[in-house]
Amino acid sequence: MQGEPADPAARPRRARRPGRHPVRLRHHRQPPAPVMSDHIGAWGPARTPAGLFRLVPVRVERDLPLLARWMNDPAVAVFWELSGPPDVTADHLRAQLAGDGRSVPCVGVLDGTPMSYWEVYRADLDPLARHYPARPHDTGLHVLIGAAGDRGRGLGSVLLRAVADLALARRPVSPRVVAEPDLRNAPSVTAFLNAGFHFSAEVDLPTKRAALMVRDRSLRHLM
Repeated sequence: MQGEPADPAARPRRARRPGRHPVRLRHHRQPPAPVMSDHIGAWGPARTPAGLFRLVPVRVERDLPLLARWMNDPAVAVFWELSGPPDVTADHLRAQLAGDGRSVPCVGVLDGTPMSYWEVYRADLDPLARHYPARPHDTGLHVLIGAAGDRGRGLGSVLLRAVADLALARRPVSPRVVAEPDLRNAPSVTAFLNAGFHFSAEVDLPTKRAALMVRDRSLRHLM
């Protein structure tokens, strides 16, 4: 079960207001607050049928060898397109870590073992928002399951449900969780469906035709 990465470099930036102030005012610049200011590292663990799961924000110096190895798995590379030397993966991670916080790369740790990679992002501020009726503070997910032995046995659905529930619990401003797996990736689409997401629409994105998957806050206890 694989997704497609967010593209931090392509994300729209907040535009500056044109013109000058009509009167001389002293303005003190404040450092910008992170867009995803929800401290994902403090979300805590989720108990799942597969074990205790938590999201740990990426540290490049610690996590790069493992993540680069996963990105070079052909089953992952076909969708993520980050195969090659470790610098390819490092550049992708650092672009998010050096940004304004609208996308947070994380390692998924199950019972103490790193086994998946996640990006939790502000979907309403992502280029994805140009292709669907985004709502303020929509939470987006990208995910890959690292080890081949962990795929194809329902684990992806279990973890997707857990992460979506964590996001809705820890981000009370977020009305829903969305994702856009490649339509060609039937196992991924199925995993989202089994995790309580519903298929909303097909969307044409620059690099793929995707299934827009949605898990609504108001319906999360019914699915």
